Amino acid sequence: MVGQGVLRECLVAPDVSEVLTVGRNATGQTDPKLRELIHADMFDYTAIEQRLAGYDACFFCLGVSSVGMKEEAYRHVTFDLTLAAGRTLARLNPTMTFIYVSGENTDSTEQGKRMWARVKGQTENALLQLPFKAVMFRPGGIEPMHGITSKTKVYRVAIALGRPLWPVLHRLFPGAVTTSEKVGRAMLRVAREGSPKPIVNTRDINELTAVVSGATAP
Repeated sequence: MVGQGVLRECLVAPDVSEVLTVGRNATGQTDPKLRELIHADMFDYTAIEQRLAGYDACFFCLGVSSVGMKEEAYRHVTFDLTLAAGRTLARLNPTMTFIYVSGENTDSTEQGKRMWARVKGQTENALLQLPFKAVMFRPGGIEPMHGITSKTKVYRVAIALGRPLWPVLHRLFPGAVTTSEKVGRAMLRVAREGSPKPIVNTRDINELTAVVSGATAP
């Protein structure tokens, strides 16, 4: 959902001149700004490095649910996959802003009991050591907007069942709930202006977009 959301916000933003998506499958979208690069091996970018240079920002939204996964397997598709991209882009674009979509309650100590939180924490910490401007986004509950849907069935069901509650949740828990639109706009703002801190949580996301929505948001 986050990837779809930030892609939409990039395409409608007047100051974004070009967007390159890199993935195993096409997005299904068309736009004059959009360039799509289908790449099978997301652990090795050697063959396409020349296509990845010259960009100002990377919004890294790839990820999987940890449900039913052993730690070694989850770490491979979380830490190893993310760092393969991060190390390549840091070398090619050292002035780039790299925004990694992590999650609420990620464990920066890498010592907690929750496997997914430890692995996400390891990933964040490794990215923050690379020679580019890395910012970790930790959204909590995300309401999908503009027809965006999750690829994970259990999330789709939960979101559909909870749809009548979203207005209440936004009002009562502004520090825990946001929208796909707000996440995308906050990521763009951080890419433009930077972030005062390396970790951005749900409340930060909502505050970033509250300022933008009253000014120049598309």
